[in-house]
Amino acid sequence: MELSKAAEKALILLRSRICNPNFVFSALSDKPDSNYSKLKFLLSSSVTESCNNSVLLLGPRGCGKIPVLELVLQDLQSEHPETVSVVRLNGILHSDDNYALKEIARQLCLEHDLEFSKMASSDDNSQFMIAMLQKCGLDHRTLIFVLDEFDLFTQGKQRLLYCLLDAMQSVMSQAVVVGSSCRLDADQLLEKRVRSRFSHRKLLFLPPSKEDIQILLEHILSLPADSNFPHDYVVEFNEKIRSILGDQRCKAILTKLSDADSSVNNLLSFLFRSICNMDIKESRFLSTKNFETASKSIHQQPKRESLQDCSILEHYILVCMKRLETKEQNSYNFNSVMKEYKVIHDAFPIYVTHYERDRCLMAFEHLEQHGLISFEDVRGQNPSVQFRSVKLLVSSHQLQESLNANSSSIPGKIRTLLMS
Repeated sequence: MELSKAAEKALILLRSRICNPNFVFSALSDKPDSNYSKLKFLLSSSVTESCNNSVLLLGPRGCGKIPVLELVLQDLQSEHPETVSVVRLNGILHSDDNYALKEIARQLCLEHDLEFSKMASSDDNSQFMIAMLQKCGLDHRTLIFVLDEFDLFTQGKQRLLYCLLDAMQSVMSQAVVVGSSCRLDADQLLEKRVRSRFSHRKLLFLPPSKEDIQILLEHILSLPADSNFPHDYVVEFNEKIRSILGDQRCKAILTKLSDADSSVNNLLSFLFRSICNMDIKESRFLSTKNFETASKSIHQQPKRESLQDCSILEHYILVCMKRLETKEQNSYNFNSVMKEYKVIHDAFPIYVTHYERDRCLMAFEHLEQHGLISFEDVRGQNPSVQFRSVKLLVSSHQLQESLNANSSSIPGKIRTLLMS
């Protein structure tokens, strides 16, 4: 197999891994204290001991609540193919109690090869659900209800939750309710009658730690040794991956990525961009440059290009506005900016070039046209640009980056003014 074909095949494999949540989160399932282990123990014991249970999976979006649950359900259905049935609901689609009961009836009929009646009333569907719970209990089958966006089911009268949890109080039924929500107070949204029937078991999903991120990266990016890839290519590819992950530049990129968004979904999006930047014709391997390019594309700010096109005078005006905000001057206009500009010029006449007021006004209007500043009032109330209240739409970090990028034309003294 030629190296270019091997690189192309490796690219396809890595992409498929990133798009497969079961593969991604299987790397963290071996830990005894992982949420996967806790959830599997809870559901397995409910199936084997024929008991009813309920649990909430809580945590920020993108941290793996549903993928971990699906991984557990996949294992349970392979271990107990004849005794586990799953009903899936989503609060975005099924928050209405009547429609939720209808969807439960539809899925149960499909699972047990029964004829589903679209004309059945909500009471009929509720009675059918209770009857199916009792039948599953007699047949030693466990019904697992997955309620994604659980907090949305708490809106309204919570009839679905009450009927479901109340039916599970009977010794004849056999079911498990698994709710997933990004709201940590989801259980507090339940009515008293529903809360009293809930088991109050909760699993908290947190963003991955640095050690977990390292495990995920090696798990996703390393090629399998027992594959039809050339052995020498696999060895060299995996060696380069370990070298990249140990590089300080890569660690800095991952730290910056986690500071912005520490979810697993954001990490996978970053990896997908990095892999797509791999040159399969020449280098045929991933490199730190691929990670740097992906990082720049993710953290690219819409105003960065506009700042790069700014003149020296426009940078002076932006610095003056930022200094006014630092002085906690919440409201200012063009005249206030020019006073601050005069203060800087008088303090550093050697470094700061003097520009005429009309030219400064043209630069001020140019900044507004490019969306770097905006007026806070309506033009009809105060038509004169010089007196209209204005605000800055650029952060200190963005402005500092732009000043550093123009270090050849902007004196260092001016760049330090932003931090003073």
